[in-house]
Amino acid sequence: MEKIPMTRAGFDQLDQELRDLRAVERPAVIRAIAEAREHGDLSENAEYHAAREKQSFVEGRIKELEGLISRAEVIDTSKLKGSIKFGATVTLLDEDTEEEKTYQIVGEAEADLERGLLNVRSPLARALIGKDEGDSVEVVTPGGGKSYEIIVIRYV
Repeated sequence: MEKIPMTRAGFDQLDQELRDLRAVERPAVIRAIAEAREHGDLSENAEYHAAREKQSFVEGRIKELEGLISRAEVIDTSKLKGSIKFGATVTLLDEDTEEEKTYQIVGEAEADLERGLLNVRSPLARALIGKDEGDSVEVVTPGGGKSYEIIVIRYV
């Protein structure tokens, strides 16, 4: 099985979600199904069907998280240094707009662009890997070409 690179924070977040699903969501769905069954005819019981649908979602997410966690390779980013690699927090200067943006390069399962967590497989992350402070990178994105200058590289 292929290992999935992950930061400690990303692993902990997925592990917490799994614990919440098992300890809170799963029992709540079971109670909702039991209550809906008490209402009689299941074929026309919307509450029952909604609870079963939610149960399906919860069980699917639990299986997905178990798979991710079992294959996770947690990388201690605080011990890394040098050019950009997985786990780096990078501050970039958009050479067109002069706007600074900061991203951490993380695994696919923990990526969230709105929180500055950049998927290691994204075009921008792939262009940044191996580069150093002061380098410029050209990235072809779905929105067109972009140029960035690497201002700061940190490992936390």
